[in-house]
Amino acid sequence: MSKSFGKIIATARYLPEKIVTNDDLAEWMDTSDEWIQSRTGIKQRHIAEVENTSDMCGQVAKKLVEKTAIDPMSLDFIIVATMSPDYTSPSVACQVQGQIGAAQAMAFDIAAACAGFVYALATAENFIRSGMQRGIIIGGEKTSKLVDWQDRSSAVLFGDGAAGVLLEAAEEPSIVKQMLRADGKQAKALTAGFHANKNIFHEEPKTDTALAMDGRGIWNFALNEVTKSLKEFVDDEAVDYYLLHQANKRIIEKIARKMGEPIEKFPMNLMKYGNTSAASIPILLDELVETNRLSLNGGQKIVLTGYGGGLAWGNLLIQL
Repeated sequence: MSKSFGKIIATARYLPEKIVTNDDLAEWMDTSDEWIQSRTGIKQRHIAEVENTSDMCGQVAKKLVEKTAIDPMSLDFIIVATMSPDYTSPSVACQVQGQIGAAQAMAFDIAAACAGFVYALATAENFIRSGMQRGIIIGGEKTSKLVDWQDRSSAVLFGDGAAGVLLEAAEEPSIVKQMLRADGKQAKALTAGFHANKNIFHEEPKTDTALAMDGRGIWNFALNEVTKSLKEFVDDEAVDYYLLHQANKRIIEKIARKMGEPIEKFPMNLMKYGNTSAASIPILLDELVETNRLSLNGGQKIVLTGYGGGLAWGNLLIQL
């Protein structure tokens, strides 16, 4: 039997050393630990002081290579999901490729915000099905450079970090089913890093480039479109765990109720990390593997659900 399906064989994560608590934020922002926790469930977040996105993603790639003892030259692709790259060009993935010496691997970024890792993993699976053998998929964000640190409605939500997986060709499908969606009519609900339309012939008025979010709009989007598509996607499948994008504890709890599933099937770590955008799902996945709640050869069925800017969302059903 030919090996034409992707299987996750290793996971890894990297979090910057500095931890910023809610009380730390309250020292210079009109907020409090109680205000943040009651609305989001977040207690703290990691903030990258010296690292940029490519540095964190590079650390994840190095860990994956070390864990599996693969030759980086055997990698066919490196895909990084991020909305906070170091540069518009080169891509973070190309920088990672250079850091680990994976000279044979094609490399590119995917910009789908908080749905980015799901989009990237689905793309990688399709590459494996087309004949490629091995690749690294990473979600990495330095959202701390995007937010307005005086805006308590958004700054308190986000954190920095990166995580990813090594995907290899296998004989049996591991990524059983995928569903990817987008609604560009709601694109302005979450924006960040606006590039003004200017050149020597034309210049627009200066525009704020900080992350801006319609909180109520995203809330309704998550509890309506995202939940509806998740129900349709799962159908009657018996799922062991739902790994949802870690944006807000109250959103995850409401989705669990709407799905008619116990909250124990919806693990959360956002209290420690905040919203790490494209990195949130793979960080959670790596933690669950590390603590043996999930086994990469255990046959458990998990659903990965990412949603956010774009607006983009997606679901993957994976049998580990």
